[in-house]
Amino acid sequence: MNQFPHDNIKPFESAGEKKQQVSEMFDQIAPRYDFMNRFLSVGIDVSWRIKAIKRFKKDNPKHLLDVATGTGDMAIRACKMLPVQKVTGIDISENMLSYGRQKVTKEGLVDRIELLSGDSEYIRFDGNTFDGVMVAFGVRNFQNLEKGLGEIYRVLKPGARLIVLEFSQPRIPGVRNLYNLYMGIIAPQMAKLFRQNKKAYQYLNESAKAFPDRGRFVSILKELGFAETSFTPLSLGICCIYMGKKPA
Repeated sequence: MNQFPHDNIKPFESAGEKKQQVSEMFDQIAPRYDFMNRFLSVGIDVSWRIKAIKRFKKDNPKHLLDVATGTGDMAIRACKMLPVQKVTGIDISENMLSYGRQKVTKEGLVDRIELLSGDSEYIRFDGNTFDGVMVAFGVRNFQNLEKGLGEIYRVLKPGARLIVLEFSQPRIPGVRNLYNLYMGIIAPQMAKLFRQNKKAYQYLNESAKAFPDRGRFVSILKELGFAETSFTPLSLGICCIYMGKKPA
């Protein structure tokens, strides 16, 4: 398995492997995670999620897997937008899952959404199980990107689609400078103002900057066997939707 720069970026300077630190970080920020997402993105992340889920519509999936589901935002939205029978969400942070389950209950979706503790690198389902897999702002947190994507490929049914939503480095110089200023300085300071873990938001920025985005990520998907791969920049390039299919 290849190693990528972001694989080695950890939330904290302490000892311990990346996935353990990521789990600890999200456990800490879980109580205000949804609020901070909406606040720091000025609500734009909602439109990104909607655009990503729309890519599943022509597939008419019945059972979706939401990897790194967090508090279940994508799972809940998918149930509202698609005629899915079930969405299974997995995450390594128990606190995030706890808040997610509360949201699922509040939305009256307990019969369609199941949120489970799970590691993206060891997905506890048989091969060829899911009609589609989605990952929103989670792949850069994988300890080993290729291993996680390989597991996703394994559990997808032949002909099923992977949709990934992830931050990207803008290519327009002025936009890139503003983006780096916001993500590198303003967002962590705002997190500190709201009594959130400043280092967690610094990690999110550093891992996003080191992530192999756009064409590089598409190349990784191709090397792992995905077909019909593509990426679509959103909001002046600060985010991208990636797609790939497991060949039929």
